[in-house]
Amino acid sequence: MPLDRDRIRALCFDIDGTLCDTDDMWARKVEMIIRPFRLLLPQRDPRLFSRRIIMGIESPGNLIYHLLDRFQIDDEIAWIFNKLAKLNRNHLRREYWIIAGVQQTLHALSPHFPMSVVSAKGEKGTLAFLEQFSLLPFFKTIITAQTCPYTKPYPDPIYHAAKEMGVDPAECLMIGDTTVDIRAGRAAGAQTAGLLCGFGQEDELRRAGADVILSGPSDLINILV
Repeated sequence: MPLDRDRIRALCFDIDGTLCDTDDMWARKVEMIIRPFRLLLPQRDPRLFSRRIIMGIESPGNLIYHLLDRFQIDDEIAWIFNKLAKLNRNHLRREYWIIAGVQQTLHALSPHFPMSVVSAKGEKGTLAFLEQFSLLPFFKTIITAQTCPYTKPYPDPIYHAAKEMGVDPAECLMIGDTTVDIRAGRAAGAQTAGLLCGFGQEDELRRAGADVILSGPSDLINILV
């Protein structure tokens, strides 16, 4: 179904791959760690899988749960976890990167819509990114992995954001780069915009039910303002 612009009264933004760019150096380090297990990976592609880990899995603890559940392996995961935990501590001390056009886009949209962050990222990392680029004033509320009992792809974070913004969930546009964002938006009854500036592929975002596909956040100005 095409995007219904007239229905949109509020915006919900994912962070990783939507506002915050990928740390390719971190992804390459993860790729090196998981390469010995490439035969267990989807499409046997450690590069693709490492990038999906960085964007889709918030912490080494969640990584263990995800991989154990998917591949039913224990000793290998414990070894990977120890390596990732060390890398993660170093990674958190690094500066974040911002996707081109984000600041200008938020400036253009903020007079027209209340906006929220709806992220599965932890509170510490989310706030660190927003503070580094002075983005906090743009957002009515910040939803992280710790805000609701269930995070994306469950609809709970979008329900929470909608309540804080004073709108119905169906009046929100959930903006993100992965199928997790699209599924969460649809589950909440919101419309969804899939961005191609992160790790999501156009075909999978369309299959997940995105109402519109955009190359990056700057394209939101053309369709919303």
